[in-house]
Amino acid sequence: MPQTHPAPAIDHPAPTTQAPTVPPPAAELSLEERLTLVNTAMTARLDEAAVAYEVNTAHIETEPVDLADVVIVPLTPTSPTPPQPTPPATRIAIVLDRAHQLMDTAGWCAGALTDEQGAVCLLGAIRQAARGDRGLEADAAAVLLDTIRRRFGDVESVPAFNDAWANGRASIRMLHEAASSADARGI
Repeated sequence: MPQTHPAPAIDHPAPTTQAPTVPPPAAELSLEERLTLVNTAMTARLDEAAVAYEVNTAHIETEPVDLADVVIVPLTPTSPTPPQPTPPATRIAIVLDRAHQLMDTAGWCAGALTDEQGAVCLLGAIRQAARGDRGLEADAAAVLLDTIRRRFGDVESVPAFNDAWANGRASIRMLHEAASSADARGI
């Protein structure tokens, strides 16, 4: 008969199959509630620090400071005014600059010199800016066409360029570039 060993003595109770009970989770705080708690804690810490500062510096004698002796402010503003763009100096540049401003404010149109609302095409803007001087109008249109061709290659005419777009951004930009070019070239 085989010999059996007695069961060893157990000092501790046998484990149970039931899991230990965990306290129910605390209700989560909202963001406002957490911010209020943090604000309260920080206020308490700042109050303690203020009291500690007063206690630690109570023995130091200080003279009151008059801010009028310390703070000196200029009576007039000293910020520099931004540089203003210089107006064009030549007749053609002036006409092209006026045409640019006119199209920028009145609006752009295609297929006509001016539409019912007062919007203008490139040639309509130049015509109004030249104020009846047909020679100046032709010279400004020639400078504009030259500027357009340098940027976009072989373009048939100023009206063809104007009417090729769905909006006036390119036309307005070309008038500005032509005015700058004419001014730089002194024409």
